[in-house]
Amino acid sequence: MGDEKDLEALGEQLYDLIYPKHTEIAGKLTGMLLELPAPVLTQIQHDETMLTEALDKALRALQLPQDPSNNGISKKDDEASASSDSLGEQLFELVDTCNTGHTQKITGMLLEQHKETVQHLLSEPSLLEEQVNLALKTLELGVDETDLSDLSDADDIERLGEKLFLLVKEKDAARANDITGLPCH
Repeated sequence: MGDEKDLEALGEQLYDLIYPKHTEIAGKLTGMLLELPAPVLTQIQHDETMLTEALDKALRALQLPQDPSNNGISKKDDEASASSDSLGEQLFELVDTCNTGHTQKITGMLLEQHKETVQHLLSEPSLLEEQVNLALKTLELGVDETDLSDLSDADDIERLGEKLFLLVKEKDAARANDITGLPCH
């Protein structure tokens, strides 16, 4: 319960910093920033440059086209939207609408896939929903408690990959190898 109170207090402090600059959307921006890890939030709170950069990213995510039927996208616009940052921001915004409470983690998980697969997720809401649910199921199995950057033992990584492969195989057996990056089983 203390974590929730700490997060709420941090949210109020961030809101107070954001409100003077972005009065009408301060609540939305605060909510978006609260998805960041706690140490980053603490830094943002004390570093004006980091706050400005985080707000700029959040604002760009909010300004993404809301009409998915816009087929008149120029090649230049299409290439720009295909950049990793842009894909991540678009994906984050869509995953956030699912209200899983794990937007940042799920977005990161989905961004591990090939760029073409991520682009396909952005254009197919039902597929995105399926992938979000699969990622959420993976997180519920306790994978979220393991920081992958701390895994030093190859066996740990392999076991984690096997778990993920089995979950993905249940949903999409034909593409499970491509999605997880593991060889055929």
